[in-house]
Amino acid sequence: MKRVSFFASLVLALVVISCSKSNESDLSNNPDGNTGGTNNGCDTANMKFTANVKPILQGNCYACHSNANYAISGVKLEDYADVKEHADDGMLMGVITHAAGYPPMPQSGGKLSDCNINKIQAWINRGAQNN
Repeated sequence: MKRVSFFASLVLALVVISCSKSNESDLSNNPDGNTGGTNNGCDTANMKFTANVKPILQGNCYACHSNANYAISGVKLEDYADVKEHADDGMLMGVITHAAGYPPMPQSGGKLSDCNINKIQAWINRGAQNN
């Protein structure tokens, strides 16, 4: 039994590492049109899940955290309910801000742009609604 758990953990670790963005230039080409890590011109008013948060997750997280990859990564971020769960427990912000005590995501890559982090935080601050 321990051998299976060890093997499963090893496979999970390798998949998560291989799914990460490899450099900052990969991260700067976000689907919302923002580039780089600055907040200049970043509009965080009226953030909506479908229009604002989901495209960020699609462009940066789905390679490892889609419904299809759940068995491998153990975390789904494709459906609103799954994202809301991780928003409510603080895990989503912890991992994308690379906060102490959380595994940095994307793993082995730079953080999301400050603008994208601020958009997700603004959505959470406004109740993380399914809109």
